[in-house]
Amino acid sequence: MHGDNSLRYPPLVEGRFIKRLNRFAALVDIDHREHLVHVANSGRMEELLVPGFRVLLAPAPQPSARKTTHDLAIVDTGSTLSSADARLPNRLVAEAIAEGRLPQFAGYPVLRPESTFGESRLDFRLDGPTGTCYVETKSVTLVVDGVGLFPDAPTIRGVKHLRSLMSAIDQGHQASVIFVIQRSDANAFAPHDTADPLLGQTLRQAVARGVQAWAYRCHLDDTSIVLADSIPVRL
Repeated sequence: MHGDNSLRYPPLVEGRFIKRLNRFAALVDIDHREHLVHVANSGRMEELLVPGFRVLLAPAPQPSARKTTHDLAIVDTGSTLSSADARLPNRLVAEAIAEGRLPQFAGYPVLRPESTFGESRLDFRLDGPTGTCYVETKSVTLVVDGVGLFPDAPTIRGVKHLRSLMSAIDQGHQASVIFVIQRSDANAFAPHDTADPLLGQTLRQAVARGVQAWAYRCHLDDTSIVLADSIPVRL
């Protein structure tokens, strides 16, 4: 579907969502039997985790080593598909940087995942002739009236990450935060001030300090997902 730039899923299993049990587990109907599945996303995702919604599940790589048989991969809301896996944005961004599809990072040929700076473990450290750029990615699944919103619940960790990016700027580095909207129906991104006023306030401070904020929507189907086009960030 997306050529060579897409991240392809393993063969996915179709089911119907029943209910979320806790942050990391849900019940799904697969062929009229209840299965316990892993939810790799600590956000609330109330608009996605709706009883009866069609879901696509990735078989667990080592099912004998865990209680859940599958990972929740994709939710079909009826109007759009959304990835539910908060681990994917890192992979999507890393591949896009490596393939030269994010030109703002073209000056940094060396990418190191999970680099500690200050009090945070940030997703990437990029190094190049001009210096160092620290990058944090955030998974976005909530879209309201065409606007991707983050977070969908208060996130002390997200605030801490933004403060660490500001510290990187203060010490002469570059810093970016990338909001990855894991669905295709967003035309802009904004901080979700109603859910977490402090995150919105900190993001605005960070951008004023020199942290660059980017937002990308994804295109996905039942077999693959790709980091697609950049959309405006509204602060």
